[in-house]
Amino acid sequence: MRDFSASKPPMLSFSRSSWVLFVAWGLLLCAAPGCRDASKPTSDAGIPEDSGTPDAGPPDSGTLPWDGTYTVLEELGDGTGDPGVLSACALLPRVGESPAGGCLNPAMFDQSACDSSTLANIPKDGIFHVRLRDETALADGGVEGSYYTVTMHLIGDGGSNSFYYSPVTHEERDANSFRLGIQTPTRDGGTVTTVLAGCEAPSNRYFTGCFARCLNGRVLERATADAHRMLWREGEEESAGGLKLVSETYVDQGTPLDIYVAKNHAYVVSGKTYLRPGKPGGISVFDVTDRRNPVLRTVISLPNDQLWNSVWTKGDALYVASQDTGIVIFDISNPAAPQFVRRVPNSAPLAVHTVLVNGDRLYGMGLWPSSNTLVFDVSQPLEPVLLQRLAFPLVGPYDGAHDAFAYQGKLYISHFEGGLKVVDVENPNDMKLLGTYTYPNTTAHHNAVGTFAGRTIVFEGGENHGAHLRVLDASDPAHIVKIGEFKLRPTTSIHNILLVGTRLYVAWYQEGVRVLDVSNPTQPRQLAYYNTHRETDPGRTDDVFEGAIGIRVPGDGYVYIVDTARGLLIMNEP
Repeated sequence: MRDFSASKPPMLSFSRSSWVLFVAWGLLLCAAPGCRDASKPTSDAGIPEDSGTPDAGPPDSGTLPWDGTYTVLEELGDGTGDPGVLSACALLPRVGESPAGGCLNPAMFDQSACDSSTLANIPKDGIFHVRLRDETALADGGVEGSYYTVTMHLIGDGGSNSFYYSPVTHEERDANSFRLGIQTPTRDGGTVTTVLAGCEAPSNRYFTGCFARCLNGRVLERATADAHRMLWREGEEESAGGLKLVSETYVDQGTPLDIYVAKNHAYVVSGKTYLRPGKPGGISVFDVTDRRNPVLRTVISLPNDQLWNSVWTKGDALYVASQDTGIVIFDISNPAAPQFVRRVPNSAPLAVHTVLVNGDRLYGMGLWPSSNTLVFDVSQPLEPVLLQRLAFPLVGPYDGAHDAFAYQGKLYISHFEGGLKVVDVENPNDMKLLGTYTYPNTTAHHNAVGTFAGRTIVFEGGENHGAHLRVLDASDPAHIVKIGEFKLRPTTSIHNILLVGTRLYVAWYQEGVRVLDVSNPTQPRQLAYYNTHRETDPGRTDDVFEGAIGIRVPGDGYVYIVDTARGLLIMNEP
């Protein structure tokens, strides 16, 4: 999922031929909403009396509107392809040259083709995602046409602007110009200079420009740029399709990342992150008997165990994924006052990123350094027994089991750089890898599975700038193919996906909550949305992983959302 370590690392980005990924201890964000076994639907939010709605609907839920036919779609990946030159301005020096007057000299940009009079439209306050399209000629060692995305936060009240994950040190702007510069020292005593110069701003929500990075006064990288402001999508209101806010409750504990609903209580897990320095991770327990007025019952935080990210329940057991210690178990026989029981595994602690319960199985997915999936027997929910530890060859430095979905005897593991992996888990002593699906710039993050017209359909999402929803036919796990997709803006990222019948609920960070009709999985169609992300929310940052992050639809008529800044949002189920 994402890295929410105490100090902010470089963001996940598409960079030339490889990922420039963020890491400190591992990506700390995610939840695995929804699972069911081969015979009985398993409620999404705990015990049947509290949830009731199968997460994947009845078998063959898509038969009527779809006959199972499709055309295999080409897989282009996330953030691939050439968007074309993004701006009318150009950087004059070539890579390796030293511009006269240094890299902060405005004369190194040719802006003669720009309509600079429009630059006054760039707001003094705003959160932007900025695409950088490489204009370095192949002869200079570049990969012309590739691109990646970074972020920018403009603060007009005297605060410090930031760009490319660093504070801006030089700024020039007036009615006809916009230029940001950053100078940072290197370990060997040198200097890196980063510059963004505006070209045109047709509105206050979008502008183009040119970009350069220099090392010790020599051009290292040159690019054209366009900046997308993280306002609600143009033409959208706060909500549509009947998805309406019932209550909003701020969560003061760390950064809220995931939620589980059971026994009329919402368990919000928070992590210790750089977004809220000094705020420890833990659990906030809310009594949601009255959905319009949640009541905070208790807050739990354990010393030296702060990197919490995901939560699930079974009966009287509550399981929390901890990157510090493994899986932390609480007794919720009194749902308002969870009591610590133990941690598993009992031997050496293993980093666990997400948890998932399916029947009498508990799965714990771990990112680096463990990078595996733990399989437990939880026929006695408060006393898990480790059955197996699944590990696969890693294909990159940030590969690992990120999340998973259990369905009909198979575990669909989102293995980040390693792609979607389908594993036969019927026999814990003989678990077999049946197939893998990857794509360019793979960041397989979360998935949900159901049966439509007799076919096993996987709804899959990566986690990075530009990650979108892809629909896969995995009826033959050895030959998985893409049959549909759904995209929003080219710089935002999906987080969690939840299938309820023929509706797909997506927590889409800055895009808020999206509800899609997937009765014809080849053509997902938006039914409703709620824009949770607002630039002005207290504590809101320019981080790509800001906004709607956790989601549950337990079948009680409500949708439960966790937003990184706003906290617990309860909405009516549309």
